[in-house]
Amino acid sequence: MSSREMREVFSTSLKQMMEQDKRIVLVDADLAKASGTTGIHAEFSERAMDCGVAEANMVSIAAGLASYGYIPYITTFAPFATRRVCDQLAISVCYARQNVKIVGTDPGIAAELNGGTHMGLEDIGVIRSLVGMVIFEPVDAIQLEKAMPVIRDYEGPVYIRLFRKALPDVFDASYTFDLFKADTIKEGRDVTIFASGIMVQESVEALALLREAGIDAELINIHTIKPIDRESVVRSAEKTGCVVTAENHSTIGGLYSAVAEVLSAECPTVMTAIGMDNAFGEVGKIPYLKQRYRMTKEDIVGACREVIAKKKK
Repeated sequence: MSSREMREVFSTSLKQMMEQDKRIVLVDADLAKASGTTGIHAEFSERAMDCGVAEANMVSIAAGLASYGYIPYITTFAPFATRRVCDQLAISVCYARQNVKIVGTDPGIAAELNGGTHMGLEDIGVIRSLVGMVIFEPVDAIQLEKAMPVIRDYEGPVYIRLFRKALPDVFDASYTFDLFKADTIKEGRDVTIFASGIMVQESVEALALLREAGIDAELINIHTIKPIDRESVVRSAEKTGCVVTAENHSTIGGLYSAVAEVLSAECPTVMTAIGMDNAFGEVGKIPYLKQRYRMTKEDIVGACREVIAKKKK
């Protein structure tokens, strides 16, 4: 387990960038403590503001700042950063082509004890439908740290789907980040697992169980869900002939939908999904919620067996 919380990495990287570039501003919605940005408000009071519980106004302010050449980062919980402000994102940010970075924290079941009302299980589906939006979900502190300056330099809106607490390291210091290229974590020949966010580590743990069962699985981290790395998706599916997607999101509109859209057009493939199956979340800790909604490493193994059996038919 990494000793660094993801929100700590985010705030430290943002602080460093604000020291280097006076165009960068922070716009919070009454959740600075939860987002880890309290220190930024104290140090950069002239470039950090709190809009209160007025998320639509926060997005509009950020769009206005971007129109004057600033690079605003807006932060709040994932459902408030997406479904609550969809119209402002669509018109003030995307339609107006403004360079706004949106940070939605604790997506999906990561909301834990805040329960179903705070679980962003449709945020990718909402944002993926918006023209020109990039969607990035880091898997560990190393990837997030390397991604921050790349996202800063990208000209256009980016949605960062950010788990707040510490995550086990998937990558090491030698890792090279490419915003628009998926990461092949392990090559294999029998089945492909396309995973994102916290489900990447779950998939890494599933690899050992699959290996014990004599199944050689390929694991690919899809850290950028829009635009998805079509080349990597098609190449892997052509090699293995069957696919499992694993995501901390509804199976409608998220990673499963994005992969299915690519493969249905370019490489029809047997596939199934691990994720929230048309359901709301509930109060609970992540281990319980993974069990409750069939998002464990054992469920991934079962899904792999299922698609392999269908492929053989």
